[in-house]
Amino acid sequence: MKRLILFIFCLGLPTSLNLLAQQDTVILYKWLPKAAAGLNISQLALSDWTQGGENALTWTIVGTGGVKYATEVWGFTNDLKVAYGRTKLGSEDFKTNDNELYLESVLSRNIGWDISPYFSNTVRTALTAGYNYDLDPKAEIANFFDPGYLTQSLGFTYDKVDGFQTRLGFAVQEVITNKFTQYSDDTETSGIEKIKFETGLESVSTAEYTMMENILLKCKLRLFTRYESLDVWDVRWDNTIAAKVNDYLNVNFTFLLVYEEAQLKKRQIKEGLQLGLVYTIL
Repeated sequence: MKRLILFIFCLGLPTSLNLLAQQDTVILYKWLPKAAAGLNISQLALSDWTQGGENALTWTIVGTGGVKYATEVWGFTNDLKVAYGRTKLGSEDFKTNDNELYLESVLSRNIGWDISPYFSNTVRTALTAGYNYDLDPKAEIANFFDPGYLTQSLGFTYDKVDGFQTRLGFAVQEVITNKFTQYSDDTETSGIEKIKFETGLESVSTAEYTMMENILLKCKLRLFTRYESLDVWDVRWDNTIAAKVNDYLNVNFTFLLVYEEAQLKKRQIKEGLQLGLVYTIL
């Protein structure tokens, strides 16, 4: 186990830390944990500066982790990502810029085919209160499990190509709310529902490609559609290019695209470029 010590200087928008990945090693009958954490910081201070501008401070705390376990028949993977960050510009109050918890668990069984049956469960939610700062005063628009998304999927997965894995299954998704019932309420009923059940199809594909000896591309694409509207898909496309400068220095470019019509009828984009000194925990 390596001890964690890291300090990140952001060169663009603050985003989560993504380390240059190592190839997975399959060890049977042994739990294989992994974990990493990071602090992204961007700071600008001005004093009697005649060319204009304002003081600025941005920070983001990120944690990633997971555990794997495998036998000759069964395989279990569990991956967690948490991110929280804030920004302060001039005399304004701090504003939240990152606020996410993403947990994915997959259980699969080897039946001797190229594809394997699997069951998965995914949890998505904000960590704490999120606000719309375009309004005056600011308006809270999200909080922990408000809304929260739980998705269970049962189907088949394919992982016979190095660096690539995909799965497709029948899915059930629960949308859980408290105050923000616009994400869960059925407008055709007289009451207000705080929990909504949706059935459909879910597809999740991941890929890792070594572009150069020290540059790795990682992609993850999640798609979900409901049976009553198969022409509308929720999309989450997460991409990272990680360049390893030396044993302690990484440069990462991240790009995340999200489209969920129930949240916003526009695509949402978050991108960032960062330079960091990194040690992994596990």
